[in-house]
Amino acid sequence: MFGNMGNMAGMMKKVQKLQADMSKMQEELKTRTLESTAGGGAVKVVINGEKQIVSLKIAPTAVDPEDVEMLEDLVAAAVNEALKKVDDMMAQEMGKLTGGMNLPPGMF
Repeated sequence: MFGNMGNMAGMMKKVQKLQADMSKMQEELKTRTLESTAGGGAVKVVINGEKQIVSLKIAPTAVDPEDVEMLEDLVAAAVNEALKKVDDMMAQEMGKLTGGMNLPPGMF
């Protein structure tokens, strides 16, 4: 009976360490930046790990008063790709910590 209690205590310690490691990694990832472009570089977005846009650059050639919709589409595409890159980075880094374990959503 006590053997199972020892296993449970060991498992809890591992979970607590994993939580601490994940928290530390999340804080580190917030400082990373990723870049995304659209329209062959006409629009460039730099985003951080907190999904905040750090900078947005628009080439003068992308600004056409007759076709504002195209520019709006390019900005949306660049921002959406940048957001996807942050999600991918987070998943990849968390996967390194969890060793590919399938953890329930929201566990950490």
